[in-house]
Amino acid sequence: MKKGDKRAFGELYERREPGLYRYALHMTGSSQSAEEIAHEVFVQLMSSHTRFDEERGSLEAWMYGVARNLVRALRRKNANSVVGEPAEPVFEHNILGSLIDGETVAELHAAISELPDGYREAVVLCDLEERNYDEAAQLAGCPVGTIRSRLHRARGLLAAKLRKTRKVNAHAFAK
Repeated sequence: MKKGDKRAFGELYERREPGLYRYALHMTGSSQSAEEIAHEVFVQLMSSHTRFDEERGSLEAWMYGVARNLVRALRRKNANSVVGEPAEPVFEHNILGSLIDGETVAELHAAISELPDGYREAVVLCDLEERNYDEAAQLAGCPVGTIRSRLHRARGLLAAKLRKTRKVNAHAFAK
């Protein structure tokens, strides 16, 4: 691919784009943003100014790092702009969806979207993308222990949020 082999680039795109898209989708809650982020990772990879250095880590970790930075930039941009109602999150590639009903899935994804970035990233990589701790740590650019602690804390926050949502919904239904 480095030598301009278009077929090699195409194979890399086919292999890595779906995972990057799902990661961006779970991190942003927007299919349009996810498409743009996944596409931009490959645009940056093709750029003559690419900062990828194979001695510093794997290409996959670099790509996820670029995607993470693009998600952060998008969040900063959205935080600085005045917009109407936020778009309803889109979660098309949901692994958990077949296990629980649609309402619970919506509650779960709403709760995930409210997690701090590091916690959300750990949940997305480990629970939604089903990566092991080592892979998640490499892709997040942090130690395995950090992924484990973020995941533990994130799961606790999610459980508390979902319990609270259920109580509120049960109370509203009783009225």
